[in-house]
Amino acid sequence: MVSRHSAFYSPLIVTIAAGFLEKVDLSATYYVVGEGTSTVDEVSSGRMDIGQAAVSASWSYLEKSKKPPVAHFAQINSRDGFIIASRSNMKQFHWDDLKKGNFLYVHGGQPEAMLRYGLHKKGVELNEINGIESPGGETMVKQWKEGQGDYFHEQGAYPQQLEEEGLGYIVGSVGEAVGPVAFSSLICRWDWLDTDISRRFFEAYANAREWVNVSDPIEVAETETDYFPNMSIKAVSSAINYYQKLGTWGGDTSISTELYKSALDVFEFSGLVTARHSYDEVVVNPPS
Repeated sequence: MVSRHSAFYSPLIVTIAAGFLEKVDLSATYYVVGEGTSTVDEVSSGRMDIGQAAVSASWSYLEKSKKPPVAHFAQINSRDGFIIASRSNMKQFHWDDLKKGNFLYVHGGQPEAMLRYGLHKKGVELNEINGIESPGGETMVKQWKEGQGDYFHEQGAYPQQLEEEGLGYIVGSVGEAVGPVAFSSLICRWDWLDTDISRRFFEAYANAREWVNVSDPIEVAETETDYFPNMSIKAVSSAINYYQKLGTWGGDTSISTELYKSALDVFEFSGLVTARHSYDEVVVNPPS
């Protein structure tokens, strides 16, 4: 189960869609989390075995001196995947251009915290910008098509699809602004780690992630086309290419302490944590 559905999570989608699970005699069904719940709740309750979340999802438990109910066992994305699009075709984009228009961006939680931190690194404060609230996804696309906002903030392939339709132009990358960070990871129950299924799943996932990172973006997009019925293969492949070049899926599948600390830096900046929460209380090595 994923908390957001986008091409940004292609390593997990492809694990299911491209037959990597079948090679280890497993099968799975892909779900997007519904309203009123979370991937952490769904996994910790046993309704789901594996979910996509962020290490930051465990900090809310540690803030209350509680043990997180899930373990983060593998990295999905080591960059923020949100992209900035403009309504106008700008010759050159500067981050402070966002202060000159209305900014349609995903409010709350990690997306806003990462955006705030990335903007700060570029010399711009989020509270200096006139923001328009949105949950993102298809709702944000609808808002944009209704004429709301001069700038747009979502994961691929939403900006790429807007660009293909002549409704927007990609101008900026939050991932480039923030830098390497533990953005999203795979979670499971602590007791699920010591199972044969967990080991086989991780083998399939690691192979899928590597394949997504090095394969032709068109081939990847064609593999997962059924997961993006409202987007063209061209737009999805463009998003895949973007994330490959950004370095989103490169490096080790384990969650490094450096990436974890960078995520803490982001949340400290927004005042969302009161302590440097222990890596060992949140992250484990992949099953082996």
